Amino acid sequence: MRRIVLDTETTGLNPELGHRVIEIGAVELVDRRVTGRTFHTYLNPDREIDAGAVEVHGLTTDFLADKPRFPDVKAEFLDFIAGAELVIHNAPFDVGFLNSELRRRDRDDDLRRHCQGVLDTLKMAKEMHPGQKNNLDALCRRYEVDNSGRAYHGALLDAQLLAEVYLAMTRGQDSLAIESFLTPPPQSRQVGVEAGIKVLTASPDEQAEHLAYLEKMAKDCGRTLVW
Repeated sequence: MRRIVLDTETTGLNPELGHRVIEIGAVELVDRRVTGRTFHTYLNPDREIDAGAVEVHGLTTDFLADKPRFPDVKAEFLDFIAGAELVIHNAPFDVGFLNSELRRRDRDDDLRRHCQGVLDTLKMAKEMHPGQKNNLDALCRRYEVDNSGRAYHGALLDAQLLAEVYLAMTRGQDSLAIESFLTPPPQSRQVGVEAGIKVLTASPDEQAEHLAYLEKMAKDCGRTLVW
């Protein structure tokens, strides 16, 4: 299965107030393996960035002034995620911002039109570790993922860290091979033969002696025996 682990950085917290996406980072997983294919871009938001947001990701208006705008990279981005399941930490935040960008040109567009679905690792972590911190830093510590180079939030770095965390959180789930107990054994199977055990069949005299013993036991008990 193909999955895209994705993260964004933004100018603020609410796209409904005009805040924009300024960085997208994405990492490809195929059959639970990091393929090395990534998507990464900075974006010019055509607006100021909240001071609180700059403290989180370190991206400034001056740095982004010569970067492409979302419509310039839209086709490449949608091609990269096409047909994949998206893996996002706190998915409603990123999905909300990306939908806001998509709908600036097409009011009916939606991120889920372009992928197989969205998996929220924050929701998953809360279910697995209730009552504990479940932000990305906490999960890195819990699953022993090295995040020592994370001085600032960065979309591509965070996507790479989340990919490692996601694989650690879900380790073993895709490798279970359970045979259904409803499947009947082959008719030709002989008990003991497959295990290499020598099977000895009772002789006619032994079988007759055994039946005689059962009949005597039934007579002594005064009832029919059920075996």
